[in-house]
Amino acid sequence: MVAPLKVGIAGLGTVGAEVVRLIEQQGRILSARCGRGVRVVAVTARSKVKKRSIDLRGIAWARNPLDLANDPGIDCFVELMGGAGEPALSAIEAALKSGKSVVTANKALIARHGLRLAKFAEKHGGALNFEAAVGAAIPVIKTLREGLAGTEVNRVYGILNGTCNYILTRMEQEGLSFAECLKDAQRLGYAEANPSFDVDGHDTAQKLAILASLAFGTRVAQSAVYVEGISSIKPEDLRAAEQLGFRVKLLGVAVRTAKGIEQRVHPTMVPKSSSIAQVMGVTNAVTIDGEGIPPITLVGPGAGGAATASAVVADIADVARGIRAEPFGRPVARLRAIKKAPMERHEGGYYIRLMARDLAGTAAAIATRLAEQKISIESIVQRHPDGVDVTGATGKTSPVPVILITYATSEDAVHRALQAVQHDKVISGRPQVIRIEKN
Repeated sequence: MVAPLKVGIAGLGTVGAEVVRLIEQQGRILSARCGRGVRVVAVTARSKVKKRSIDLRGIAWARNPLDLANDPGIDCFVELMGGAGEPALSAIEAALKSGKSVVTANKALIARHGLRLAKFAEKHGGALNFEAAVGAAIPVIKTLREGLAGTEVNRVYGILNGTCNYILTRMEQEGLSFAECLKDAQRLGYAEANPSFDVDGHDTAQKLAILASLAFGTRVAQSAVYVEGISSIKPEDLRAAEQLGFRVKLLGVAVRTAKGIEQRVHPTMVPKSSSIAQVMGVTNAVTIDGEGIPPITLVGPGAGGAATASAVVADIADVARGIRAEPFGRPVARLRAIKKAPMERHEGGYYIRLMARDLAGTAAAIATRLAEQKISIESIVQRHPDGVDVTGATGKTSPVPVILITYATSEDAVHRALQAVQHDKVISGRPQVIRIEKN
C-alpha cells in the first residue's frame, strides 16, 4: 500500500475551507484516481477560534505558515492566504527548500515571484502548481503547459476578471451607467469595497503576465503589460457597439508580433459572432490561437470558492500521482527575457467617439487630421439624438456624437490625429477610443 499524500493548508478562508471539504468528500475518488489517498493532516490560519463550517477534528493546527511549511509530517504545502509578499513568500520558499511540493492559488505572488519560486522547485525536486491562479476552474495553465506543448502559440487572450465582465454585461443589457453597475456588483459580492484592482485592470494584468510566460516561453513580467480599465466606458459606447456588430469586453491580450511580445489589458470591441463575445456575467474565457490549429476557447467560472478549490484539488491530485511539470513549461534558465512591444506601435482597428461641435468645417477638419496620419475610415456615423432638441438654453447648438471605425492603423497615429483634432477646437471633451480585436 502506498502511503497517503499528507497535505498542510495555510489559509482557511472561502477557498481553504472548500478545499478541506472537497478532499474529505471526494476521498475515495481521489484515492482511485491517484493510486494513493490524500489527507489533510495540518492547517493554519489567522484565527484558530473562528467558527468554520468544516470539521477540523483530527487535524493538527500549526502556529503559523512558516511552521507548517517546515513540518516534516506533511508532503504538500497548500498556500491559500493570498498577497504578493509575506508571509506567503517565505512559507512557500521554506516548503520548496525542504523538498515539499507546493500548490497555490496566489496570482499576485506568482506574477511577482514565480520565477524565483520555480528555481527552488527545480533545485529541490518539488512541484510548484498554480492552476487556480488564473481562471479558477478553467484548466488554462495545464492546457498551455502540457496540452499544447507541441504547438507554437501565436496569441492568447481572454476575459480574466468576472467583476468587469459582470459590469459590462449589465451596462449593455440594461443601459445602466458604470457607477450603477459597480454599486450593484459590490452589493452582490462580485466587487470589493475598493474595486480599483479589478476595474482598473490590474487583476487581469497579473493573470495575463502568467499566461504570456507559459504561451511564449518568456519570463513573467507584469511591468511589461499595458493596463487600462473600464471606468471610461459609457452606455452609449455599448449601444454603438451593438449596432456596429460588436460587444465590449475587458480583455487581456498577449500576442507575438515582429516587434516583440505585446501584452495589453483594455476594453476591447470584439465581433458579436466570436466565441469570446458570447461570454456574459461573471464567467471567464480564454482563447488560444496556435499554429496549425483552429482557435481553442475555454469557458467557465473564473472565481469563487468552489471553482477555485476544484483547481487546487486537481493540482494536489497531480502531486499525489507523482506528476511534476516545469512550473512555466520549461526550465527557468530557458525562459527568455521579454522584449516589450511598445504600445504606441500596436496596430489594429479603432472605435472613436467624438463630441463634434455643430460648426461649418468640423467634419472637414476631422477628416483632414485623420488623413494626415494616413488613417482610413471603414465607417462613420453622426448621431443626432432622436426627438431631442440639440439647442441649449443659450441658443447654442450642443455637440453631436460622431462615431468612427478605422481600418488597421497604429496606436501612435490615432493619438497624433486626435491631439490635432482637439487642438483645432472642433470637438468637446476627450475622445473615446476603444481598440478592436478581430477574430
